Amino acid sequence: MLKTILVALDGSELADRVIETLQELALPKNASAILCHVFPPPETEMELPADRPNLEMPAVSFFHIEKQLQSYQAQLPVESQLEMATGDPAQEILRIANIYKADLIVIGSRGLTGMTRIVKGSVSSQVVEEANCSVLVVKPM
Repeated sequence: MLKTILVALDGSELADRVIETLQELALPKNASAILCHVFPPPETEMELPADRPNLEMPAVSFFHIEKQLQSYQAQLPVESQLEMATGDPAQEILRIANIYKADLIVIGSRGLTGMTRIVKGSVSSQVVEEANCSVLVVKPM
């Protein structure tokens, strides 16, 4: 049974599709969702706590993402909370999923193929490979 669902959102148009997919799932009333966004690490080598947004980032983007997550949160039929972190997206998604003992991770896929996928990497592929729970990958239409 799905009790805890981690929903990884990146602020793109695909995030809307991820939320729509989550709304279509038959979730039990006692389920909860964690909506998470991972900010990329700073360009410098300075170490930052993973649970805090990068302070060098423009505050506008942080607050914009927070408002967007709150908007998605209001659309969900289950209890939910927000998590924002800074770091490698796949690693942070996996870390948060482990902390909350997620039963399912819902994540979008940009649909990268070929060299672009190799060069840029695929967060969703890495999450599927390394997750301790099931992963639902939402593809663009």
